[in-house]
Amino acid sequence: MKKSIFLILLLFINLYGYSIEMIAPPRLNWGDTIMIIAPGTNASIDKLEKIEENFKILGFKVKFGESCYINYGYLAGKDELRLKDLHSAFLDDEVKAIIALRGGYGGIRLLDMIDYDMIRKHPKIFVGYSDMTILHIALNQKAGLITYHGPMAASDFYYGLDRFTHNSFFNTVLKGRKVNRIKNPEGEEMKTLVPGQTVGRVVGGNLTMIISTLGTPYEIDTKDKIFFIEESGSKLYEIDRMLNQLRLAGKFKDAKGIIFGDFKDTHEEDTLFKLKDVLKIAIDKNKPIIYNVKIGHSNPKITFPLGAKIYLDSKKKIIEIIDDI
Repeated sequence: MKKSIFLILLLFINLYGYSIEMIAPPRLNWGDTIMIIAPGTNASIDKLEKIEENFKILGFKVKFGESCYINYGYLAGKDELRLKDLHSAFLDDEVKAIIALRGGYGGIRLLDMIDYDMIRKHPKIFVGYSDMTILHIALNQKAGLITYHGPMAASDFYYGLDRFTHNSFFNTVLKGRKVNRIKNPEGEEMKTLVPGQTVGRVVGGNLTMIISTLGTPYEIDTKDKIFFIEESGSKLYEIDRMLNQLRLAGKFKDAKGIIFGDFKDTHEEDTLFKLKDVLKIAIDKNKPIIYNVKIGHSNPKITFPLGAKIYLDSKKKIIEIIDDI
């Protein structure tokens, strides 16, 4: 009863978390067409056949953007080609979901060329992580589109999804299924850093990529949001530096709560400081903070809707999706 009253009050106070209304894309049906594009770095062309085979086994048709076949230095083709693939995927009526081939680097080069109005008029499921954080933030803020932090084609589907990752993904994006509560894989406990509860739209993604938006027109907006952060392969002092940059930029002060996802392959060489100590940099006015939530580069991984409204109770370790997505 207390939780219900709390939710009603918070929803009344914070009815609109964005300056534009957020749109949830239509869900997938079995047999739909999924388009794979490479907005950043490419993967081996040899992987494409296996990726297509695995999607067919799962019950879906697949299209590949031209960017999946091109190597242009550390990019999957020139900016114009990768942008064309992104736009074409949203404009193609046959395509019902867009999944990034992999992360790497390159998404930030496209931000000021994307037709956000067109994307808003043609909402579709967009999935990825790592470098795709750049596109998640831009599509959330500029197009008002709810997107999905989840498995990618070459990084995950190529190898075959483990049962937890498979269920989390399809329960989140498939018609006829629904996820209300975000749960960790068995044996992985979410942990409380600061107890409390709040409601808000969730924004964020990879820490390194979030930092790269600061000072640009695409800077992440955490005002009255729940701020989600994950990272991979960084040393502890690098995480310390980036979290302090966010602190000094007011991003933790603006946020209503914080979710720390997976920090894969964090190098804790220092005998004094551990990851938990560094995460305390984000503490601001006793706002609820939860950590060790398996969203990120980890396997298994949770598929998480960015831009959606959620309820967070960090003491009871509850993350619930409120929006009907």
